[in-house]
Amino acid sequence: MVVADAGPLHYLVLIGHIEVLPRLFGAVSVPTTVADELRHPNAPDAVRAWAAAPPPWLAVHPDSAEPTEDLRRLDPGERAAIALAHTLGAGLLLIDDRAGVAVARQQGFRVTGTLGVLADAAAEGLLDLAAAFAALRATNFRHAPALLDALLAADRARRGEPEGDR
Repeated sequence: MVVADAGPLHYLVLIGHIEVLPRLFGAVSVPTTVADELRHPNAPDAVRAWAAAPPPWLAVHPDSAEPTEDLRRLDPGERAAIALAHTLGAGLLLIDDRAGVAVARQQGFRVTGTLGVLADAAAEGLLDLAAAFAALRATNFRHAPALLDALLAADRARRGEPEGDR
């Protein structure tokens, strides 16, 4: 069972790689709050259009009741995603927000974000990681450049490319 916050879905739609999610995980669940964030008028057109007609592999669930005290400091989407993960007994949370990641890990969840999904998809042969990261850099996605470099180096090593090849 995989539960997602809006961030990874948002950026995977923007860079044209949302289709890796069902190939990696089968199905993904989101709370209503996250679905609403993806359809918000301030979301990019492509994200709103995708969220307006979600694919069958995306399950939207009602938000859980009242968040626990440790979730109150998070944004509504992160709160709702972590609460849904508890409700569903999810084994993995897709979330990019650092504070949300920290809380989810403290609560025992396995967590990955947009970069982890892309790296996993590249390892499965579903995409070219360098091209996906180039597309991601063209968005407003915030990341540590050293992390992207490390993931690209690991991808090159996995494929048996010498370090200097790019």
